[in-house]
Amino acid sequence: MSLESLREWSFRMRGGIWTAMALFVFALCRPGEGFVFGGLVLVFLGQTIRFWAAGSIEGYRSERVNAKVLVTWGPFAIVRNPLYLGNGLIGLGWSLLSGPLAIPVFLCSFLVLYGFLIIPHEESFLKKQFGKAYLDYMATTPRLIPAGIPETTRLKGPFEKGKLWKSERHSVYVTVAGTVLFILKALGVF
Repeated sequence: MSLESLREWSFRMRGGIWTAMALFVFALCRPGEGFVFGGLVLVFLGQTIRFWAAGSIEGYRSERVNAKVLVTWGPFAIVRNPLYLGNGLIGLGWSLLSGPLAIPVFLCSFLVLYGFLIIPHEESFLKKQFGKAYLDYMATTPRLIPAGIPETTRLKGPFEKGKLWKSERHSVYVTVAGTVLFILKALGVF
């Protein structure tokens, strides 16, 4: 299997791989070792970023990379991959709830999945689709880690609240259910 085939497969399977990562982190959870407040703050922040990003784009839930418009406003003015930043914060929050052993395991897994597989696959498509406009965007906007706040004009752009529940309800259900399970295990309920 070529690297590009692996990246394409990882993109298609990202939901299942994410679930496997979460289950592995859950298995590492040790009651009394986690940081409940810090974990909850990161989970909330991650889901909030996902809401903002989901309301700014169309059609992101698919098995193939697609984009009709290069979105560079809203959270996409801060980082090129705000949905994945949101996922990372949620996963890091769950790792904090789980305890110190889970944190490096999650971070390494996240880096491999998103940093080496999924994001490069998407970037390859976007370079072909948008050419110089995407290259210019890459030059001015960090991939995943914010490097500051851009001018407010870049933060403004179309946002459709009506899309949120349709496009993000699955993520909200998973985030809430996962967080409840992590809290219960972190508190030693089971």
